[in-house]
Amino acid sequence: MKFGEKLKELRKKKGISQTELAECIGVSLRTIRGWEIEGRYPKKRELYTSLAEVLDCEVSYLLTEEENFITQVSELYGSRGEKQAERILEQTAALFAGGDLSDADQIAFLNEIQTLYLDSKKRAKKFTPKKYLAGKEQ
Repeated sequence: MKFGEKLKELRKKKGISQTELAECIGVSLRTIRGWEIEGRYPKKRELYTSLAEVLDCEVSYLLTEEENFITQVSELYGSRGEKQAERILEQTAALFAGGDLSDADQIAFLNEIQTLYLDSKKRAKKFTPKKYLAGKEQ
């Protein structure tokens, strides 16, 4: 079950509208709709904690490995990084389609791909011209 589906299910069980949930955690109604309908993810980990508190569930229930990776990349590299991470996960899933890798091997492969992506982004940062790093940590 994806994040948006979990969120919608928990919200309905609690009898909370999208508007009420948005007010409780300090985001817009549009943000809640984006999570539930459009398959988006919170950009900050703190939002997962707030959601878990309001919906009386564990953060780990809301946050799967893939969603954890996407959130981490989004925090570090913004929406462009988030889109790249989503593409990586989609392409990795396509590699597994019809294959006979065990679940453990698939998870190990996915973890390695995620680590490689994050390492390559860190290395690429040192080649970014300083004028593009203005206002950011160098």
